Amino acid sequence: MTRVAFIGLGRMGHGMAGRYLDAGFTVTLWNRSKAKAEDLIARGAKWATSPEDAAIDADAVVTMVADDEASRAVWLGPKGAAKTAKAGTIAIECSTVSYDHAREMGRELNARSLIYLDCPVTGLPDAAAGGKLTLLVGANAADLDRARPYLDPIGSTIRHFGPVGSGTVYKLINNLMGAIQIAGLAEGLAIAEQAGLDMNLVLESIQAGVAASPQVQRHSRRMVARDFSGATFTAALRHKDAAYAVKLAESLLADKPLVARAAVESYAQAKAAMPDDDEGKMIELVSRPKKPS
Repeated sequence: MTRVAFIGLGRMGHGMAGRYLDAGFTVTLWNRSKAKAEDLIARGAKWATSPEDAAIDADAVVTMVADDEASRAVWLGPKGAAKTAKAGTIAIECSTVSYDHAREMGRELNARSLIYLDCPVTGLPDAAAGGKLTLLVGANAADLDRARPYLDPIGSTIRHFGPVGSGTVYKLINNLMGAIQIAGLAEGLAIAEQAGLDMNLVLESIQAGVAASPQVQRHSRRMVARDFSGATFTAALRHKDAAYAVKLAESLLADKPLVARAAVESYAQAKAAMPDDDEGKMIELVSRPKKPS
């Protein structure tokens, strides 16, 4: 039976790991907190004491962790998966990491005879649990073909952008644009509130207007209602992704990415005040009225 090691059981990773169980794979799990794995263990998953332990005899290792530091630790740390993964194991990085890190991991893991793909995803946790994610892949074509049996359970769409690192480039662009939209939306709604506009009418107009992207539609409702329950993406995670994107932009563009930097600063403030809350809650930081002079 095909064996998958799945590392990282956050909001997205938990549902993704469940998809491998649904598809009949033998699944071994590792996460910093075992409590997040208990229901998956009850469904038949095996628990590993470390990423190193999880990777033993795995045909594929899939990671879904927070950032570069966490990715390096679970792959190449003292108890990293690369220590025990056999030659030819498919190494699938679904985490959103920096471009430089994705390419470095490709070199490091290829040197250890592993087949590495950067494969960040888009979609909400319900899409992860339903196998409906969009997978943004960086890999050579032959490696992608070998990896497809391990991608099909978690994604309904695969977009192959080119060699290792290219999937991450697009993911960072995608999340940077989201950060710009959400930060701009928070300021726009705050202006409307302080100017005394009818916020139901403002919301109706935004939802029907030309700027109504899916991000804007979803977050405008939550911001106006001040309902941030069931957070799907936190201020801290968006700040990390936007900061990675700005770093990439600064390495490629002649001019400084001013709009992107402004969004990163907005998210830096939100991260400092409410790192684990839904990112849309940043409206509470910008909606305070100006003090009379």
